[in-house]
Amino acid sequence: MDKLLALRTLLKVADCGGFTAAAQELGKTTSSIARIMDGLEASLGTPLLTRTSRNVSLTDAGCAYVEQVRQVLSDLNDADSSVIDRGTELTGHLRVSVSATYGRLHLATRIPEFLQAYPRITVDLVVSDIHLDLVNDRLDVALRVGVPDLDDRLIVKTLGKSERFLVASPAWLERHGRPATPTDLARAECLQFAYKPGRRQRWNFRSGDAIEPVIVTGQLVTNNLDMIAGAAIGGQGVALLPKWLVAPDVAAGRLVRLFEDREITADAGEAFVYATYLPNRRLSRKVRAFIRFVESFSI
Repeated sequence: MDKLLALRTLLKVADCGGFTAAAQELGKTTSSIARIMDGLEASLGTPLLTRTSRNVSLTDAGCAYVEQVRQVLSDLNDADSSVIDRGTELTGHLRVSVSATYGRLHLATRIPEFLQAYPRITVDLVVSDIHLDLVNDRLDVALRVGVPDLDDRLIVKTLGKSERFLVASPAWLERHGRPATPTDLARAECLQFAYKPGRRQRWNFRSGDAIEPVIVTGQLVTNNLDMIAGAAIGGQGVALLPKWLVAPDVAAGRLVRLFEDREITADAGEAFVYATYLPNRRLSRKVRAFIRFVESFSI
């Protein structure tokens, strides 16, 4: 049995959800796919697939095995690329996660520059405001904005500080008045960014060595920065947003910056633009090239 062929076939069956679809993508017959899977299961002495008349699904053992096989084959591809690429132009595939807002404002218009510099690299951009799992979602690198992950399994590289502006629209300030002190915000309508609703949020106002924490509340909680910025411009309330997102709105007068003399952070701490990746990607030349590229324009 060709073990490498069997493993690659298993991944294709798992991704396609059946023998027929996998056979079509691999250019093989359905019966040949079934024989390869039978041989792999026999060599392991355990069933990896549950077969019915309608579909094929992974057993519990199959699920665990597929994830390990996926990582092994990814590492093998990286090893092949490192040899092929040595002394030559970079080649291979990159799967990158990026948040919707940062991707739209900072990566979308610049990614052509990276692709033109490395014409033999293909990039799969996964746009999501949820922090995806690098292993389960098969990511080479994730670009994130916020407080860096505290996860011993990951490598984190800070690319730049993400300064935050506290802002509100002229219309909202006209209706409610400009807050005179940070504690005034405890009674104000505050727009909150969160991955999970229900948490009370704290904004910290630093002046010199003194920090004044304020618990904020409001009707709107969302995991999308564009939504918060739009709601603030629409007059819903006060928002704490990255400078790289709202500086043009402040300059145009659509938003007014508040407490400019204070450094303001959310309760989790200072925010940064950062890249995170798995240790087995540390030596990947294409990952390093992509991170250097993003670092060149990060704020």
